[in-house]
Amino acid sequence: MSENIDALITLWPRFVDGIFVTLQLTIGGSVLAFFIAAALGIAARQENILVRGGARVFIEFFRGTSLLVQLFWFFYVLPLIFPDLFTNREMAGLVAGIVGLGLNYGAYGAEVVRGALNAVPRGQFEASVALSLSPARRLFRIIWPQAWAIMIPSLSNLGIMLLKGTAVASVILMQDITFISNVLRQRTNDSFFTYGVTMVMYFLIAYVLVLIANAVEVRAKNRLGTGPPLKSIFRPRAAKTSAVS
Repeated sequence: MSENIDALITLWPRFVDGIFVTLQLTIGGSVLAFFIAAALGIAARQENILVRGGARVFIEFFRGTSLLVQLFWFFYVLPLIFPDLFTNREMAGLVAGIVGLGLNYGAYGAEVVRGALNAVPRGQFEASVALSLSPARRLFRIIWPQAWAIMIPSLSNLGIMLLKGTAVASVILMQDITFISNVLRQRTNDSFFTYGVTMVMYFLIAYVLVLIANAVEVRAKNRLGTGPPLKSIFRPRAAKTSAVS
């Protein structure tokens, strides 16, 4: 065990770099996925059959093809299309990882957005029309804030899945947590220790993301007047009960 700990300490600077790469992929992929999900989710509800059909084709294509194949495609094809932009192999891997993760999980997120918009009571749509608001103002001032509170839990789940999906990026030479973990396993020849440490790292990052998502959800519900105070998510249950009494 002491040899394993020594190897982990020796590789720790590389693990720190690997965590940073994983966070880059997670944050970059999540931001791209959110904008794609919002755009496709809204487009999938349009009356124009070309817009709606185009969104459906995009969604089903990226949901129906392998993330691994998509990453390979972007990693090996993008440098051929834009050779001057991807002279650095590491940059090509990072861009391919963010684009692949963003498109793949954005396609799944589009269904979450579409479902949340559909879940807003029909009366809200009718009321916004009665107020003579433009379609854009109806969407972003009336409908979207209500749908946003509905979609946050599902989008946060997809964010956690995207974090775990970044492990696939190690196959396109990204030196993320999984890549460095394989180096540690080769040095220690101990899979139990190596992947135990790796799971703890992913869990800690995921737990921080869950706390952030919970805070965002409470804030969104607060703005609608349906949620508890934001500080209540950090308050012990006993303290909250005694305060009420």
